[in-house]
Amino acid sequence: MKKVGVLGVGKYLPEKVLTNADLEKMVDTTDEWITSRTGIKERRLASSLEATSDLAINAAKEALDDAGMKPEDLDLIIIATITPDMQFPSTACFVQQGLGASKAVCFDISAACAGFVYAIACAQQFIARGAYKNALVVGAEKMSSITDWQDRGTCVLFGDGAGAAVLGEVKSGGILSTCLGSNGLKTDLLKLPGGGSRYPATHKTIDERLHYLQMEGNEVFKLAVNIMTEAAREALKSAGLDFIDVDMAIPHQANKRIISALAKKVGLSDEKVYLNIERYGNMSSASTATALCEAVKDGKIKKGDIVLLDAFGAGLVWGACIIKW
Repeated sequence: MKKVGVLGVGKYLPEKVLTNADLEKMVDTTDEWITSRTGIKERRLASSLEATSDLAINAAKEALDDAGMKPEDLDLIIIATITPDMQFPSTACFVQQGLGASKAVCFDISAACAGFVYAIACAQQFIARGAYKNALVVGAEKMSSITDWQDRGTCVLFGDGAGAAVLGEVKSGGILSTCLGSNGLKTDLLKLPGGGSRYPATHKTIDERLHYLQMEGNEVFKLAVNIMTEAAREALKSAGLDFIDVDMAIPHQANKRIISALAKKVGLSDEKVYLNIERYGNMSSASTATALCEAVKDGKIKKGDIVLLDAFGAGLVWGACIIKW
């Protein structure tokens, strides 16, 4: 089995900023309410001309440059998204087209907020076993396209963006372990009902607003801390490590209170937990990916550091990954 590590990272955030003050003019809410309950101050919104693949392509270009690679060098492209350009073909194929990555095998993963970790775990297996030499993994979301802007409970939470990583063989360190999990008994807690084979688009589904994200926020909050803690603990145990060994934790940026509760529960200091939720909100699969890129670029992650990725989302699904940088 070959050692697999991160060769380069990149991100892309749309230009438009939607602040809490802006939301006060759209729905019955306040900056104080949003900030105190979520930690979010603003989020980015893609333009009407930008699809998820466009966000992913921009992040991918930066990651490829960081890795010193060209698109034609890529063997595999995996896009983690719940807001694909279309039902089919895969968003990964649109990204392949946009990059000119002519020889890459392409597919999408739908694992909501844990999608980036799922995609990393998947790409690692292909590379470690010698099927491919490298992979581009992108978490990309246009959450504004499935957000109900009349629902004050959810529209304050989400934003658009993309984060990318190029994976390949490394001589030492790299991905030490991964832990993935699912609980299909909790599918009703976070979902987008309309548009699939169960509720195909009709006047009725549109009138009932079934084509927008729906969430039982309180129930998700209750489950998130415990599940993310256990996923991280299992991944660390598999790597022969414990929380005291973690140099930088990159948790899914869903809610600052969830992140704070998680850090307190496992004994991680503020300096060891990366946060960007204040500026971007919850970008689903793009959150962990973007935060990882920023932590690297900001010098928060250095050579030899133990990095924990930890995410939880609709499905329910969860995933944790331990990387020695």
